[in-house]
Amino acid sequence: MLILGLESSCDETAAALVTGDRRVLAHRLAGQEAAHRPYGGVVPEIAARAHVEALEPLIAAAFADAGCTIHDVDAVAATAGPGLIGGVMVGLVTGKALAHAAGKPFVAVNHLEGHALSPRLSDPDLDFPYLLLLVSGGHCQLLLVEGVARYRRLATTIDDAVGEAFDKSAKILGLGFPGGPAVEQAALAGDATAVPLPRPLKGSAEPHFSFAGLKAAVMRAAPHHAAADVAASFQAAVVDCLIDRTARALRHSHGATALVVAGGVAANLAVREALRELATRHGLRFVAPPLWLCTDNAAMIGWAGAERFAAGMTDGLDAPARARWPLDPDAEAVRGAGVKA
Repeated sequence: MLILGLESSCDETAAALVTGDRRVLAHRLAGQEAAHRPYGGVVPEIAARAHVEALEPLIAAAFADAGCTIHDVDAVAATAGPGLIGGVMVGLVTGKALAHAAGKPFVAVNHLEGHALSPRLSDPDLDFPYLLLLVSGGHCQLLLVEGVARYRRLATTIDDAVGEAFDKSAKILGLGFPGGPAVEQAALAGDATAVPLPRPLKGSAEPHFSFAGLKAAVMRAAPHHAAADVAASFQAAVVDCLIDRTARALRHSHGATALVVAGGVAANLAVREALRELATRHGLRFVAPPLWLCTDNAAMIGWAGAERFAAGMTDGLDAPARARWPLDPDAEAVRGAGVKA
């Protein structure tokens, strides 16, 4: 089985060719950091235009790398959401056009499912069910992954996502863009005990997350402390919150075979090591994708497409682009007006 995967949900344009036996035959990616850096964050219109310019050459390069053509693939998979709607539409329409022109099945992939299943691309021994901490710029959730297209949300953020908190804190501290790697790098030179910062919801009975108050505390602390100390203290607070909330969710994850982390923030080494220690304390395997699979990429979309295609799940050419698309649409609503579903 050979799947063409396309990703364009935020500020990374990517194309990949992935096989059903977990081989990534080609992966091409174009970032947009230089275009967005002057603004300190992703500008949706700029991102969408960049996707239009980059996607076709990336697809052609991926096919050249793999030594095949669109006629050799078994299906085309593209991100259909959630994400910045302009960018999502670029990849989705391109995927549909290729599938239609070549007479191939089309698979509309939820970007979050791409992250959720990406650890299975790199670890063939990872079986369902597993507890997943999905941490990215737009989402912070704990999900029990019971199978392909079978997700039970145990917790979500009631305000900001953890990746957003990293990005905004980096901007406050003048550390540059993208914020996550900038904060992690600055924290290496800082004292994590220097700045007293809150741990929102730590110890609470509900397993949900909150990072808005922590972000506000960084803003108040920034003028009075060295940026490296604030960065280190912020990162330590984030780790404490993630571990406390994940430990709470583990109480409701009976039967889980592993503790898994995915999403862009999963590339943070301090987060990974703390989760590894938590998994060990609970007698669970810890699984994290390689760093390149944590950030947005097309290999995870191709793999999610392969898993769905193998299960007989394909979509029509009328599959919509979605700015929001929860993995567990039946999950109970939680308090907070800014919930990232």
